[in-house]
Amino acid sequence: MESTRQKKISRLLQKETAELLQQELRELTLGAMVSITIARVSSDLSQVKFYISVFPTEKTNAVLESINQNIHRVRFGIGQRTGKQLRIVPNPVFFIDDSLDYLENIDELLKK
Repeated sequence: MESTRQKKISRLLQKETAELLQQELRELTLGAMVSITIARVSSDLSQVKFYISVFPTEKTNAVLESINQNIHRVRFGIGQRTGKQLRIVPNPVFFIDDSLDYLENIDELLKK
Protein backbone atom coordinates (compact mmCIF):
# COMPACT_ATOMS: atom_id res chain seq x y z
CA MET A 1 0.00 0.00 0.00
CA GLU A 2 1.43 3.31 -1.06
CA SER A 3 1.41 6.20 1.35
CA THR A 4 0.05 9.59 0.40
CA ARG A 5 3.57 10.97 0.16
CA GLN A 6 4.63 8.18 -2.19
CA LYS A 7 1.63 8.87 -4.42
CA LYS A 8 2.38 12.60 -4.58
CA ILE A 9 6.04 12.00 -5.38
CA SER A 10 5.11 9.39 -8.00
CA ARG A 11 2.81 11.85 -9.76
CA LEU A 12 5.43 14.61 -9.62
CA LEU A 13 8.18 12.35 -10.99
CA GLN A 14 5.91 10.94 -13.70
CA LYS A 15 4.96 14.42 -14.92
CA GLU A 16 8.45 15.90 -14.79
CA THR A 17 10.18 12.88 -16.36
CA ALA A 18 7.65 12.72 -19.20
CA GLU A 19 8.23 16.40 -19.97
CA LEU A 20 11.99 15.87 -19.71
CA LEU A 21 11.97 13.02 -22.23
CA GLN A 22 9.65 14.85 -24.63
CA GLN A 23 11.40 18.22 -24.54
CA GLU A 24 14.99 18.23 -23.35
CA LEU A 25 16.17 14.65 -23.97
CA ARG A 26 14.34 14.10 -27.24
CA GLU A 27 17.41 12.46 -28.84
CA LEU A 28 17.13 9.54 -26.39
CA THR A 29 13.68 8.62 -27.72
CA LEU A 30 15.00 8.14 -31.28
CA GLY A 31 12.07 10.00 -32.83
CA ALA A 32 9.45 7.81 -31.15
CA MET A 33 6.59 9.03 -29.00
CA VAL A 34 7.29 7.99 -25.41
CA SER A 35 4.80 8.26 -22.58
CA ILE A 36 5.23 7.24 -18.98
CA THR A 37 2.21 5.20 -17.97
CA ILE A 38 3.13 4.38 -14.37
CA ALA A 39 5.65 5.67 -11.85
CA ARG A 40 6.15 3.76 -8.61
CA VAL A 41 8.36 5.05 -5.81
CA SER A 42 9.91 2.66 -3.29
CA SER A 43 8.92 3.02 0.35
CA ASP A 44 12.24 4.65 1.29
CA LEU A 45 11.96 7.02 -1.73
CA SER A 46 15.37 5.93 -3.04
CA GLN A 47 14.20 4.31 -6.28
CA VAL A 48 11.50 5.02 -8.83
CA LYS A 49 10.27 2.55 -11.43
CA PHE A 50 8.95 4.05 -14.65
CA TYR A 51 6.84 2.02 -17.04
CA ILE A 52 7.02 3.52 -20.53
CA SER A 53 4.90 3.04 -23.60
CA VAL A 54 6.55 3.64 -26.98
CA PHE A 55 4.90 4.38 -30.32
CA PRO A 56 5.73 2.94 -32.85
CA THR A 57 6.23 -0.34 -31.05
CA GLU A 58 9.04 -1.40 -33.41
CA LYS A 59 11.38 1.03 -31.64
CA THR A 60 10.51 -0.10 -28.12
CA ASN A 61 13.68 -2.03 -27.33
CA ALA A 62 15.96 0.53 -28.97
CA VAL A 63 14.39 3.39 -27.01
CA LEU A 64 14.62 1.49 -23.72
CA GLU A 65 18.27 0.69 -24.39
CA SER A 66 19.01 4.31 -25.30
CA ILE A 67 17.38 5.59 -22.10
CA ASN A 68 19.17 3.01 -19.94
CA GLN A 69 22.55 3.90 -21.47
CA ASN A 70 21.97 7.56 -20.58
CA ILE A 71 20.32 7.02 -17.19
CA HIS A 72 22.71 9.47 -15.53
CA ARG A 73 21.47 12.28 -17.83
CA VAL A 74 17.87 11.40 -17.03
CA ARG A 75 18.53 11.42 -13.27
CA PHE A 76 20.36 14.74 -13.54
CA GLY A 77 17.44 16.24 -15.48
CA ILE A 78 14.97 14.97 -12.89
CA GLY A 79 17.13 16.53 -10.18
CA GLN A 80 17.20 19.86 -12.01
CA ARG A 81 13.41 19.89 -12.33
CA THR A 82 12.49 18.62 -8.84
CA GLY A 83 15.38 20.00 -6.80
CA LYS A 84 13.12 22.33 -4.81
CA GLN A 85 10.58 19.64 -3.92
CA LEU A 86 12.79 16.60 -3.21
CA ARG A 87 15.78 16.34 -0.94
CA ILE A 88 17.17 13.21 -2.61
CA VAL A 89 16.57 12.35 -6.26
CA PRO A 90 15.54 8.69 -6.55
CA ASN A 91 17.40 6.34 -8.89
CA PRO A 92 15.23 5.82 -11.98
CA VAL A 93 14.68 2.36 -13.47
CA PHE A 94 12.79 2.03 -16.75
CA PHE A 95 10.61 -0.87 -17.88
CA ILE A 96 8.41 -1.46 -20.91
CA ASP A 97 4.68 -1.26 -20.25
CA ASP A 98 3.21 -3.98 -22.43
CA SER A 99 -0.33 -3.76 -21.07
CA LEU A 100 -1.65 -2.29 -24.35
CA ASP A 101 -0.15 -5.16 -26.34
CA TYR A 102 -1.72 -7.59 -23.89
CA LEU A 103 -5.14 -5.91 -24.30
CA GLU A 104 -4.85 -6.03 -28.08
CA ASN A 105 -3.99 -9.73 -27.92
CA ILE A 106 -7.03 -10.47 -25.74
CA ASP A 107 -9.23 -8.39 -28.03
CA GLU A 108 -8.04 -10.39 -31.06
CA LEU A 109 -8.68 -13.66 -29.26
CA LEU A 110 -12.21 -12.59 -28.34
CA LYS A 111 -13.01 -11.64 -31.93
CA LYS A 112 -12.35 -15.19 -33.13
